[in-house]
Amino acid sequence: MDNYLDFKNIVEYEKLKEPAKIIRSGGIVVFPTETVYGIGTNGLDENAVKRLYDIKNRPLTKPISLLVSDMTMINEVAQDISELEYRLMESFFPGPLTLILQKKNIVPDILTANQDTVGIRMPSCEITRKLVQFANVPIAAPSANISNKPSGTNLNDIMPDFKNKVDYFIDAGESKLGIASTIVKVINDIPHILRQGSITKEQIEKVIGKEVIDIKKQS
Repeated sequence: MDNYLDFKNIVEYEKLKEPAKIIRSGGIVVFPTETVYGIGTNGLDENAVKRLYDIKNRPLTKPISLLVSDMTMINEVAQDISELEYRLMESFFPGPLTLILQKKNIVPDILTANQDTVGIRMPSCEITRKLVQFANVPIAAPSANISNKPSGTNLNDIMPDFKNKVDYFIDAGESKLGIASTIVKVINDIPHILRQGSITKEQIEKVIGKEVIDIKKQS
């Protein structure tokens, strides 16, 4: 299969330049991360993001987060970053944390469901980070599943839903963590957990030395 990379046994990072080029030009790629598999495209390309929503059958009211490779890329898409937000990034980036930040105008409104914030994650999976680096754009990357289906942790389970809909597949076997990232938004200088993932409330509290609010447990 021409549009398939097998990284289950041997990873050759240079080969990621082909799917990275596809992403940069607005194509759709399914790829591994340390959490679950992602399905992604150029996060700054409004038409590409619209296609991503269509393929996933995802409501336009649900924002999509961006994967970045470094702090430079974060500063290209986010602004007014607080000291506490920087501390969270220093402690948990790269890793399975998505941080909600104020977005810059370069980020298309369709990606954020017309909100003024955007989710940012710097993955610890080297394959993912190299893919973002080679694409040289932040990647809009929800989990690789049709909306309301479980997140995919193995490409064999994912391919039937996307085989004729996406442009490229990268297979690295089973996801390391198998659970989506923890989503955090800082409100009035207090971190609020919007979705619990592999990073816990206690881990965050230990790092910042103050209480963290878990929205789900309060509701």
